[in-house]
Amino acid sequence: MYAYDEIDRTLVNERVSEFRDQVKRRLSGELTEDEFKILRLQNGVYLQLHAYMFRVAIPYGTLSSDQLRRLAHIARRYDRGYGHFTTRQNIQFNWIKLAELPDALADLAEVGIHAMQTSGNNMRNVTSDQWAGVAPGEIEDPRIWSELLRQHTTLHPEFSFLPRKFKIAITASDHDRAAIKIHDIGLRLVKNEKGETGFEVLVGGGLGRTPFIAKTIKHFVHGRDILSYVEAILRVYNQYGRRDNIYKARIKILVHELGIEKFSREVEDEWQHIRGSSLQIDDEVIEDIRSRFSYPAYEKLPHMPDELRQAAADPAFEAWRKNSVASHKVQGYSIVTISLKPVGGPPGDATAEQMDALADLAEKYSFGEIRVGHEQNLALPHVAKRDLPALWRALDKLGLATPNVNLISDIIACPGLDYCSLANARSIPIAQELTRRFANHELANLIGRLHINISGCINACGHHHVGHIGILGVEKNGEEVYQITIGGRADENAALGNLIGPGVKFEEVADVIEDVVEAYLALRERPEELFIDTVKRLGVEPFKERVYATR
Repeated sequence: MYAYDEIDRTLVNERVSEFRDQVKRRLSGELTEDEFKILRLQNGVYLQLHAYMFRVAIPYGTLSSDQLRRLAHIARRYDRGYGHFTTRQNIQFNWIKLAELPDALADLAEVGIHAMQTSGNNMRNVTSDQWAGVAPGEIEDPRIWSELLRQHTTLHPEFSFLPRKFKIAITASDHDRAAIKIHDIGLRLVKNEKGETGFEVLVGGGLGRTPFIAKTIKHFVHGRDILSYVEAILRVYNQYGRRDNIYKARIKILVHELGIEKFSREVEDEWQHIRGSSLQIDDEVIEDIRSRFSYPAYEKLPHMPDELRQAAADPAFEAWRKNSVASHKVQGYSIVTISLKPVGGPPGDATAEQMDALADLAEKYSFGEIRVGHEQNLALPHVAKRDLPALWRALDKLGLATPNVNLISDIIACPGLDYCSLANARSIPIAQELTRRFANHELANLIGRLHINISGCINACGHHHVGHIGILGVEKNGEEVYQITIGGRADENAALGNLIGPGVKFEEVADVIEDVVEAYLALRERPEELFIDTVKRLGVEPFKERVYATR
């Protein structure tokens, strides 16, 4: 966990005071909605279909038990008793009243949480691997560098009014759980031949109307130079990024139009002017940030405790353990992923009661720490293996032990037309129906790892372009129509999916997905061949022929 210092606390509290005054002037009519819009966006407040939506940042996906309890309090006191975890390590509240927003911000500030830069054309929440600091084989904890970038870019005057929103993600493992290749800047921690820490820097990734996978702009930037290099990228983007056309304003369009070589030269030229400046990071700065992260005092524990051995006789426990428990870098401990995708439930939602109970479980079993992943699930990062049976029983009582992590019903979905003013089609009901169709865990395990992503419009908040199966809802002649893609992925081998055929109506989507899955089961070479590998081997056509043959 990271401990805020006095500067952080002062900044957050001043922001609350400023926003309280802005809301007061809006409610009195002193500010018009147009004048208020840019102010509320800088504090994570959107005006959606039915009410204001409040988006709260969870930097690099790390929460304490006290912070999760406070989010539960916000859900219960100011909203309708639940929150929605997003694909960028934020949480959204969809029914909050404008007059009560300053009080909600003040309540969050007491535990070091804020909503700064969770919307608007600025640097958004810096995201990272939800297993940061505990994943075996990791180069080092990427949250140290995430925090450095958070501090540098928060309310940075030069980058508070960029051409469009800007997103950075950082990973330090071979397996990319932070989806860095679909971000404006993706940073992968690496070591050079001298054993020094640095970054492979990728740029120009993003989804939406014009999706691109990020390209490597530099294979190694030393850690001491990462601020100046990121700033050089931002300066080039700020100078050349288009402000005349919102659809062409993201850095991915600039990189595409200039070409990666010319864009790289522009960044390199700018970097040479600033790399030796005050932006160069001293080791003391890194160590100061590192010292503000507290790490658990792990016990020396056996690899296979008696409690775990005895619980293995219970098939339900074993099904959950094999699906939701991952290896930890410290012997005797595990990382537990908590699925927020129950059968028939909206993906990513948690009730206030569940959040309160999870905070208690985190204190009891995970040193008071919870993580939020971009797949819209939560994780307890420090669970002793001896405690796994007791934790499972407690999660099961809360409805949080669904063993479907990374399986077909572990669906990523945006709020869609049920909440979002930009959406053209519903996402949540599609996801709910699919979880019912694939509720049988034996069938889901037979299918194996398969990610479905659903977006209710071309803005792609559900990341449909990179779903193994992607579902995009659009409006056509006043009707909801859904396009299906296959072959996308968001990991270290990130790729965009390909369309398999004409769009289908709302009531046909689940049937089509079942047909895609049946085609996969018939086409795969062996049970171990994953859906994504079958698509890579065969291409789209065999699926298209089978799925659309009778339509």
